[in-house]
Amino acid sequence: MNEEESLNRAINEPVAIYPYDDAWPLLFEQECSRLLRLFPGDFLAIEHIGSTAVPGLSAKPVIDIMAGVEAMPRADALMEPLCQAKYTTSMEYNASLVGRRWLMRWANGRRTHHLHLMVYESNEWQKRLAFRDALRGNIDIAQQYERNKWAWAAEFSSDREAYTAAKGDFIREVLSRTT
Repeated sequence: MNEEESLNRAINEPVAIYPYDDAWPLLFEQECSRLLRLFPGDFLAIEHIGSTAVPGLSAKPVIDIMAGVEAMPRADALMEPLCQAKYTTSMEYNASLVGRRWLMRWANGRRTHHLHLMVYESNEWQKRLAFRDALRGNIDIAQQYERNKWAWAAEFSSDREAYTAAKGDFIREVLSRTT
């Protein structure tokens, strides 16, 4: 499979949930170190978010990374250098986002990492950390989320947007109770 075929497969990869993998935190640490080495001083903080950041939780095997910048123009300035550093992105998708930018790494036709650039300590930054911490700190919430994710992945395996929307409703409900 050539690079273009690999990217197209990763972009169109079905939503699939996998049991927790002890390697996920290490994969985050490796990519975090790589980003800090390649972009010294550009990020105010880098956090492991998403389900792969929650010990024991089943997830899509994609490491979600949140990197904080001082302002969105800095995030925009980093897009091209990050693409030169083995990330890719959709400018069309990013144009629809408010307060963040999204990039993806892939290998062998599979997504491996999602990188979310956002303003450090912004409201959106705080919400993502609060949800991650709610999952880490409350087994009942984590188990309900996991059950839902398996069901959503089965229902929306070929529709990432619908899967993401279903998760969004759950996340907002949890945050309304915990923050």
